[in-house]
Amino acid sequence: MSGKQPRAARCPLCGSNIEPAMEKRSDSLIQAASRADPGLQGFDYLIVGAGFAGSVLAERLARELDCKVLLVDKRPHIGGNAHDCYDDHGVLVHPYGPHIFHTNSAEIFEYLSRFTQWRPYQHRVLASVDGQRVPLPINLDTINRLYGLNLTSFEMESWLDSVAEKKAEIHNSEDVIVNKIGRELYNKFFRGYTRKQWGMDPSELDASVTARVPTRTNRDDRYFTDTYQAMPLHGYTRMFERMLAHPNIKIMLNTDYREIVDLVPWKHMVYSGPIDAFFNHKHGKLPYRSIRFEHRTLAQEEFQPVGTVNYPNDYGYTRISEFKHITGQRHAHTSVVYEYPCAEGDPYYPVPRADNTALYRLYEAEADALDNVTFVGRLATYKYYNMDQVVGQSLAAFKRICQQRRETPMPTATSMLDAVTQECRS
Repeated sequence: MSGKQPRAARCPLCGSNIEPAMEKRSDSLIQAASRADPGLQGFDYLIVGAGFAGSVLAERLARELDCKVLLVDKRPHIGGNAHDCYDDHGVLVHPYGPHIFHTNSAEIFEYLSRFTQWRPYQHRVLASVDGQRVPLPINLDTINRLYGLNLTSFEMESWLDSVAEKKAEIHNSEDVIVNKIGRELYNKFFRGYTRKQWGMDPSELDASVTARVPTRTNRDDRYFTDTYQAMPLHGYTRMFERMLAHPNIKIMLNTDYREIVDLVPWKHMVYSGPIDAFFNHKHGKLPYRSIRFEHRTLAQEEFQPVGTVNYPNDYGYTRISEFKHITGQRHAHTSVVYEYPCAEGDPYYPVPRADNTALYRLYEAEADALDNVTFVGRLATYKYYNMDQVVGQSLAAFKRICQQRRETPMPTATSMLDAVTQECRS
């Protein structure tokens, strides 16, 4: 019987093949999870996904509990979306868009510092509005330059109050912004960008999408204000390599876990992929937004003055990022990436709406019923987490696993053999 074979996906930058996933219904996976028992051999943990969530747990389980871990990823590399590599011209780039590390947690920063040195970096963003590039988040300079004013910080507060449309109740993302800065600034900076990013109007999105967007009355032009802001000195991939450099950790790339879940013995699974895919979309598909990345390398040292420039109203892309600002690399060429949000493709962002949250709760209940599968990460918990939040979630999951092991120790080869012997005697 003839027919076209499914075409392998490719890394968006280096072109490495990512093999198509084997079709397997979720009921067989759940059966495998319910009976998972490797006997006297095999892995203690099968971890699905080699991004932050899976890699942190792999390292903790191997190093602290001396567990045998099999880490599986369908992509041809470790690091998940934070993976970085050198392009054909030798410029260090992020194939899946810029990943800027920032956190207020000393525990998370100190943990990652075991695997990397850091280059201090404070990200700055400009927005292309009304023919000008002005600081984002909106600050004192943004308003003064946009409107030809000369406000002070104290006057800025009064000015914002005068243009704000105060809302008695906040229902959605539009309400959040117009309540703070009024409709004109909302239209200039947020409405168009949000419609491109999410494929819907801010009035259709949960208030959480824009609730954390600050407005400053001073001249602070940093995009983040976290206590710790830095980039891994030699890149994210090098950091992940050091994190996973343990003899108890075995790594399988270009492998969909469904291909090996019934073939490799394991006791407990850690899953960091889309939770609806794990259950074969039995309650329906959870909506995600994807991004098409267009990378360009230019024969010039610098393309733009800051790491990222947003385009809220013009063009099909949302932003352009230049990696040399972010990595600190010196090179005669520069590489930039244009981001085009889209509905189809790899899932990147859970879509924050009340009906989507209700659908996720159905999958969450299914997940809670599985004793030996732990769900971690942005996709597995359907939450819009930053990198540091995923690390924190994984460290918290490790603590829970430790507690569970103290309460119910995992069977050892000796204890399992004793149990079989006792059963035979009886």
